[in-house]
Amino acid sequence: MTATAPVSQELRSRLLGRIRDVPDHPKPGVTFKDITPLLADPAAFGALTDTLAELCLRHGATKVVGLEARGFILAAPAAVRAGLGFVPVRKAGKLPGATLGQAYDLEYGSAEIEIHAEDLDPGDRVMVIDDVLATGGTAEASLSLIRRAGAGVAGVAMLMELSFLDGRQRLERSLSGAPLEVLLTL
Repeated sequence: MTATAPVSQELRSRLLGRIRDVPDHPKPGVTFKDITPLLADPAAFGALTDTLAELCLRHGATKVVGLEARGFILAAPAAVRAGLGFVPVRKAGKLPGATLGQAYDLEYGSAEIEIHAEDLDPGDRVMVIDDVLATGGTAEASLSLIRRAGAGVAGVAMLMELSFLDGRQRLERSLSGAPLEVLLTL
């Protein structure tokens, strides 16, 4: 099941007004969606945090996973606001100790992410939070890691979706019926 989270016009305008387009970053032809102005605005960041926390609770999450790196910034305060634990999913080699890893394909090449499996319990229902759904590869790999750790997926929540990159279609098959909540579709 996929959905676009119900966002009031006021919240939508507030969020969109604080996401800055940076042309040709990180390379020519790419327009980077910079959320730092949103993070610097306590009212906008607070409203976003409240919305993400509400999605976690609505879908019965017991833990929140944030995807490196901007997903950490969004997921950690949402987890705290919802009264849930936060678990980071990091690029390979960044977490100390034993980890579970998952490789995935990028448009040009591949990457790997890792999680501490002991931070998730078999009964956990995990909400994955990130800032952008682009091609869907990182989110898809995170769902695999969560399931391999023995936990279930409560859903995926994204601040924004770059719909022209078709990440939703890629992620759809990995959701296995879990909801995809997107606040802004661009």
